[in-house]
Amino acid sequence: MSAEERRLFAAADPFGFVLFRRNCKDPDQLRALVDEMRDAVGRADAPVLIDQEGGRVARLQPPHWRRYPAAGRIGALPDPMAAEAARLGARLIADDLAALGITVDAVPVLDLPVSDADPVIGDRAYGSEPGRVARLGRAVCEGMLAGGVLPIIKHIPGHGRAQVDSHRDLPRVESSRETLVASDFAPFRALSAMPWAMTAHIVYAAIDPDAPATFSPAVIDDVIRKHIGFDGVLISDDISMGALQGSLAERTQRALGAGCDLALHCNGVMAEMEEVADAASALSAAAQTRLARAEALRQRSLEAFDRPAAEARFAELLGETLVAGRTGA
Repeated sequence: MSAEERRLFAAADPFGFVLFRRNCKDPDQLRALVDEMRDAVGRADAPVLIDQEGGRVARLQPPHWRRYPAAGRIGALPDPMAAEAARLGARLIADDLAALGITVDAVPVLDLPVSDADPVIGDRAYGSEPGRVARLGRAVCEGMLAGGVLPIIKHIPGHGRAQVDSHRDLPRVESSRETLVASDFAPFRALSAMPWAMTAHIVYAAIDPDAPATFSPAVIDDVIRKHIGFDGVLISDDISMGALQGSLAERTQRALGAGCDLALHCNGVMAEMEEVADAASALSAAAQTRLARAEALRQRSLEAFDRPAAEARFAELLGETLVAGRTGA
């Protein structure tokens, strides 16, 4: 970290940190960075997040870390092999992350892509059938937790119908509430007991025609908290994404005001981080309770692990050879 970053983190005391590929050079460097970030806020348990899904969304890359298949590759396996592979792959990724001090992974994707959707989700999804996606997502969560890493179900309440990429533009979904309840919302409802979830920057016109879910009290309270029944930690998707409008301060305040427990900012631009930090409010009592409950779950979920046996079985299920630094040919 730069001296400027250390000063900002010490003064602002962010709840945690998120890592991107730009931060991940090799294991020794990354472990040192994780320690340095936690030292800056004076909390050895400050959460460190990453997006390590497998496939095209993977911050840890060869040659220092293995390449894992995309969710779509696992979802293409027949039952019950798919669920076993989902759990094993997640357990292997969790083992990679735990060795680096990373405690939260933004997986699994529970979105259900439709035929005319933007490809931003694509093979990051396990499929399009709600019940099966829920089963595979649950297996991923179980594998993560067994490795001492908290999963984040995303992008609640469903990104699969987005016809534009929310990194660049604001998607607007015109489907009826009845359609959304029967499909998009269903995997999240099935996994409502999971510890963390990440919002979708999407307008659901049938619920709130004016605001994306991240900024919508109606979506967060009526759909996420009540219909889906999710009472875990709710973190926004990256508030610097192109789907959202307003200053970074306004975005931070709107996300937290709408009911997100945490506002996530990802690009590392110093002026933006300062603006977000100045605008952020202290954790609510409800957020503190949810965070403590999630951390207690993480600590009690760790299971013994035979990595060579898990790698061999994972490769067998995929019909591929797992070698150091990558999966497959």
